[in-house]
Amino acid sequence: MSELLKSIDERTKLAGTNKLEILLFSLGEDKRTGRRETFGINVFKVREVMRTPPITTAPEMPPAVEGMVSLRGVLVPVVDLARYAEVNSDTPRGIMIVTEYNGHTQGFLVEAVDTILRLDWSMMRVPPEMLMAQMGGLVTAVTELDDGRLIMMMDVEKVLADTAHNAEEDDIRFKSITPLDNPDVTVFFCDDSIVARKQIIRALEVMGVKYVAANNGRQMWEELEKMADYAKATGKTAAEAISLVLTDIEMPEMDGYILTKKIKNDARFAAIPVIMHSSLSGMSNQQLGLSVGVDEYVPKFEPQRLSETLARRLTKTLPATTAA
Repeated sequence: MSELLKSIDERTKLAGTNKLEILLFSLGEDKRTGRRETFGINVFKVREVMRTPPITTAPEMPPAVEGMVSLRGVLVPVVDLARYAEVNSDTPRGIMIVTEYNGHTQGFLVEAVDTILRLDWSMMRVPPEMLMAQMGGLVTAVTELDDGRLIMMMDVEKVLADTAHNAEEDDIRFKSITPLDNPDVTVFFCDDSIVARKQIIRALEVMGVKYVAANNGRQMWEELEKMADYAKATGKTAAEAISLVLTDIEMPEMDGYILTKKIKNDARFAAIPVIMHSSLSGMSNQQLGLSVGVDEYVPKFEPQRLSETLARRLTKTLPATTAA
């Protein structure tokens, strides 16, 4: 099934154009509803697609983790996505999608893969609250195809957090964060993953930093414009009210690349640092972020590293802010 996957070079050409490619897959017919839903995952996160290999079970694994497989000598955890998403289906999960993001490799068992679909992020919408509640925050974006199918983008970061999460290690990482002794800085951040937003908020609160949060790039741009208008009305500059922007890459309606380009091409915001915060940890993604004006890149789920980067960047902005 390697023909489903294109080269990284081809995919990276989409970045900065507000477009994405998603691999469509199904988890089987849900016996409770009689429906077979279609899900999607960003192709950037897919390493390969294969027939499900023999899986070795192990004790004390989370309920949705089927076991482990050896891929070229590396042990990889395997998650049954149907069980994780509480899809009540007897359909065999004969396909494994091997994903790689944020430095982790894992296999996702699915019923079948369909095709790779190229879309504009503006076609991806924030899920309705009812769907969010029903799926437990698992879906980050939805779109409808011409054939009437509803495609739901799965929050793979949430899957990873729920199946490989270590609360004790998390507590240790957050306890090592040093508070920033300045109550006047405000970070604006956006991320479509509820798990990532919670982590960012926790880190900022430990640092003692004020924040404004948004679920995607479009919402963030609206918040920035509102703050710029307020600053102007009170005789200040936008940089005095917005200390730093922290943005995810993958987001419905407007992705992080387009948001960054808009910020850096707008004289009101051009001097404000933009930090890209993403689970797409490949060097090509970092280079693309830099090409649209990102000041720095920080991988997700490393709160200590995030706090250190924010502290350094926020400290750099303080003299200019004070002088203004």
